[in-house]
Amino acid sequence: MTPPTTMIDGIAGASIAIGAPLTGWLTVLDEVPDAVFAGRMLGDGVAIDPTSGQLVAPCDGVVTALNESGHAVTIRAAEGAEILMHIGIDTVALGGTGFTPLVAQGDRVSRGDVLIRFDLDAIVQAAPAVITPVLLLETQGYSLTRTRENGPVTAGDYIFILTAQAPVTTAELAGGEGISHTVIVPLAHGIHARPAARIKEALAPYGASVTIAKGDKAMNARSPVGLLTLAIRLGDSITVTAQGADADAALGAVVALIESGMGEKADPATAAKAKPVAAAPVAKPAVTHIPADGKLAGVTASPGLAVGQARAFRLPEIDVPPEGKGPTVEQARLDEALATLVTRLDGEAAHATGPQKAIIGAHRAMLADEGLVEQAARAIKGGASAGHAWRQAVRPQADALRATGDAHLAERADDMLDLERRVLAVLEGVADAPLTFPPGTVLVAEDLLPSQVMALDTENVVGFVVERGGPTSHVAILAASMGLPALVAIGPALRHVGDGTDLILDATGCCLHVAPDEATLNAARDKLAVIAARRAAAKAAAGKPCHTADGTRIEVFANLGSEADAKQAIANGAEGSGLLRTEFLFLERATAPTVAEQAADYQAIATALEGRPLIVRLLDIGGDKPAPYLPIPAEENPALGLRGIRVGFAYPSMLEDQIRAILSVQPVGQCRIMVPMIAGVDELRRVRAVLDRVRAEMGITEKVELGVMVETPAAAVTADLLAAEADFLSIGTNDLTQYSLAMDRGNAAVAGSIDGLHPSVLRLIAQTCQGAARHGKWTGVCGSLASDPLAVPILVGLGVAELSATPAIVPEIKALVSSLTLDQAKAHAAAALTCATAADVRTLAREFGA
Repeated sequence: MTPPTTMIDGIAGASIAIGAPLTGWLTVLDEVPDAVFAGRMLGDGVAIDPTSGQLVAPCDGVVTALNESGHAVTIRAAEGAEILMHIGIDTVALGGTGFTPLVAQGDRVSRGDVLIRFDLDAIVQAAPAVITPVLLLETQGYSLTRTRENGPVTAGDYIFILTAQAPVTTAELAGGEGISHTVIVPLAHGIHARPAARIKEALAPYGASVTIAKGDKAMNARSPVGLLTLAIRLGDSITVTAQGADADAALGAVVALIESGMGEKADPATAAKAKPVAAAPVAKPAVTHIPADGKLAGVTASPGLAVGQARAFRLPEIDVPPEGKGPTVEQARLDEALATLVTRLDGEAAHATGPQKAIIGAHRAMLADEGLVEQAARAIKGGASAGHAWRQAVRPQADALRATGDAHLAERADDMLDLERRVLAVLEGVADAPLTFPPGTVLVAEDLLPSQVMALDTENVVGFVVERGGPTSHVAILAASMGLPALVAIGPALRHVGDGTDLILDATGCCLHVAPDEATLNAARDKLAVIAARRAAAKAAAGKPCHTADGTRIEVFANLGSEADAKQAIANGAEGSGLLRTEFLFLERATAPTVAEQAADYQAIATALEGRPLIVRLLDIGGDKPAPYLPIPAEENPALGLRGIRVGFAYPSMLEDQIRAILSVQPVGQCRIMVPMIAGVDELRRVRAVLDRVRAEMGITEKVELGVMVETPAAAVTADLLAAEADFLSIGTNDLTQYSLAMDRGNAAVAGSIDGLHPSVLRLIAQTCQGAARHGKWTGVCGSLASDPLAVPILVGLGVAELSATPAIVPEIKALVSSLTLDQAKAHAAAALTCATAADVRTLAREFGA
């Protein structure tokens, strides 16, 4: 059969003919028993139920992805369209059994080449289905048209064509008269990263050039980074301008989105009174030399104390030729480098957790910024090399972010420079040498990039200090997550600190002491020794079951987000996990995880816990943790909207899939299920019904405990009603505090006043413990108070029987509990309940621990 059309390079409207990769029965995606494929979350296409065990290339191209288990492969045609072929459903769980890949990632293939051979009979018996989706992954500039009806198909028969449109650039869209609309920004925090990303998403369906201007400066609305440089704040007047075929619709979509407030709308009276932010006050003159006492002030990025020797660090800039070898060659080089880095970041994200995963995700999003890519393309057309063009695109944007005067935006400039370097390293084939330093190193640098901090050896590097930087930068977040004391914004005097100089880094006290005398050095070392001895003693005893001094059993668990967390928790003596945050599986990805993917991750964590209890919190997204594949509309107040278990009720198949994955973990019963954001018994009953039904379908007779998180005042005051039907209660003190005090913990204006030791919160905790005890159920705490040494004696005294803390602090919490008697704790808790303010409670707590 001849193809309907063939691709003619560079001609808009030409097409790529795609052949069937399998012999079998051709059908529609709707027949695939998987919501991700049937819902076209990854892209449009067809499905084939195979009758042979051979998958062939549907077109000429390059293998851009080959799953480790050999069940899925992606081919990129020369024109950029990507075709995914996924043999069977949930076949990743087979671990490669039955699949024999004949190609590798990066291989060039021709249409009809055999890609994978597979044992059809074995897969039919082992997998839920062998039907194979064949998809056009979402690729800008292509549309898919079926050329064959459902029915028998032979490998190589043409099944659809991809109609190509010439790439649409801002310049090409900007034809005709522009239309504009002026908007007064109603967002309480202005147009920051998340609203900027949502504006880009809103424009995806429209063929129009859209800019947003503030004053005399305008930026491409499809460029989140560019919008950040405008520093748009509450009450600012901005002008949205659109040109092109869809100008009216695009303009309307953007204006409506901004005027909606995107869930961050300020009170109208506040917005009306909003004034432009005054210029930042003139900073104190920078300290350019080391003072006579040797003490340099800095800003705490990560608290702690370290003693060591200075080692200067400065990575040389990568040289790039200014002129290229022609636009076609250089654009191809840049495209390939960006794709390579995307693949690397995706690989890093797969093994990262916590802050590292979030930061990698942010960098991944920046690489897709349309403004940066377009600007680099224009420079290439002007004769620049790929590397020089990328630098020309990034540097002005980074400088503009710093020039806004906004400290948070200025810190994002570091992320841009990190991306600049990583792309240039790919382009020029430069591999940075491993960052190795001698033991006891305090790293001294003008600045550090996030990827450099992630590469530090914390066995030898005991802390770092930098001339620039900020306390909320990604570098600061990483330092805190790694336990590295760090000071930033010390200033140019740091340049005079020579290699090998003795340093005392008191990051908690915001001071770097350069070349202290021997007595001062010894005093700091003695202090470190006391801290280390206390930690060592706590860790040495951490393996024993935890009891109070008079024998009351208090379990000390750990909050987890990954298998690595579980291993650290066990090493530190955790007796189980009181909270597994499952959203790590659902965020920073384009589609929901499959049952098999979830089950594999939960099983790995359960195995790492070596049989200890694992309390798995059902998916808690929405609000401040959105997922791109769940169409949750903008809400006036996300904290009071669709989040927690309410999302599960809105998407029942996702809730059922998660419960099914949890029940798949062996041994059955090690995993307990915990329901987030419960407000009443009716919600608990709905989840119980799903759990019982899925258990019956899976033939599970063992009991699986179902508990609730007490995060709302409603749950706390009806704890006795919940405890009558729940197996346990666990208090999420972070949300309980925010809802009790009516203060959004994500709002910088009030976040400083939020304290879980507020008497109102403590009284709700007491009421929860009393309600649970009435039915013989235990109460735990998995919020941040369980990791606060000042709070722990009060919690024990209120009746909390399980504390789930961060893995690193488990030994300290166990040692603290073992020093208490229950009578002491009860008397202390009773005194705390009579305090008038959170400050009074903390004063009482400090005196108790003195």
